[in-house]
Amino acid sequence: MLTKKYQIKETIVTVTAGERYHPICLGSIRRSRADLERHIREDPFFKVTFEPYECAPDAPEVVRRMVKASTKAGVGPMAAVAGTIAWLALEDMAGAGCRHGIVDNGGDIALINDRPLVVGIYAGESSIRGLGLEIVPRERILGVCTSSGTVGPSISLGNADVALIISDDVSLADAAATALGNRIIDKESLADAFDFLKGIPEVMGAIGIIGDRMATYGRLPEMVRADVEYEKITRGD
Repeated sequence: MLTKKYQIKETIVTVTAGERYHPICLGSIRRSRADLERHIREDPFFKVTFEPYECAPDAPEVVRRMVKASTKAGVGPMAAVAGTIAWLALEDMAGAGCRHGIVDNGGDIALINDRPLVVGIYAGESSIRGLGLEIVPRERILGVCTSSGTVGPSISLGNADVALIISDDVSLADAAATALGNRIIDKESLADAFDFLKGIPEVMGAIGIIGDRMATYGRLPEMVRADVEYEKITRGD
């Protein structure tokens, strides 16, 4: 099992999988990026809108997944870009036989695991530290995606240290994490921030952290103490 960090233009990923699957992952990311960049050249509005967006039925797969997920979450399509690229890459890896793989695209993770693994929760300067989610072995890809108003370069309209979503639909997990983060403005808003998720049944569970407060929603994997290895966290520029 090899863990290695790669950068392809603005996409910075950490990949954990058998060594032979790494080139498959990188090839998939390059194809997704090429399709996405071509679509943005044809319609620059796609990249900048914060509102749901419609695309043609023959749009590239990466674009269609981003549009579908962001429409459900009520955000712009770029809110789903990292999770979608990671998802497509892991699908290609799984199609080549990978049964244990993680593609971490700046904190938006697609994973498939044939043994238990723990996904650490990084909440920046929050006093809530050392926690992780234990993911039991599974045969389907799972998305664990995070947005933050205080950590990393992602655009957020809120102030959450962590807005985390878990879903089998990795694009949706990414878009919904952004939507959740937008709603966590302060500690008082934390309790009601999850209400919109009641209309998105594909979301399994969610976590919101701001300062010294944490709230959860839905069905989450077991939360465990975790020695989070911060140097392994994938950060964008």
